[in-house]
Amino acid sequence: MRINVTSVLVDDQEKALRFYTETLGFQKKNDLPAGESRWLTVVSPEEPDGVELVLEPDEHPAAKPFKEALAGDGIPFTSFAVDDVHKEYERLRGLGVRFTQEPTQMGPLTTAVLDDTCGNLIMIASHA
Repeated sequence: MRINVTSVLVDDQEKALRFYTETLGFQKKNDLPAGESRWLTVVSPEEPDGVELVLEPDEHPAAKPFKEALAGDGIPFTSFAVDDVHKEYERLRGLGVRFTQEPTQMGPLTTAVLDDTCGNLIMIASHA
């Protein structure tokens, strides 16, 4: 058993696609009609056949309160691995990304937390 698809709840799929591709550096994998929304996935360019991230509309009544509660408490919705948190932090700050946590050593990991502009906090992490 392995993970092949996971999702992040977004308030606007088009805005999310721009942020996740143009800013974070993922690449679009699937973009198919799915009712009033789209089956919209991105992947790491380093693993184009790897795990897909669905940019899932947050239209379910429980989604927005859930996201607001997590963000309000400073809890990341998910985490992405990077080679060097400090380097990625500087790159993303240079692109105007807002961070709620600067790079912080946490045992064997260094983490930072960013705002994805779609209602989520996202942790980036690397081994120290």
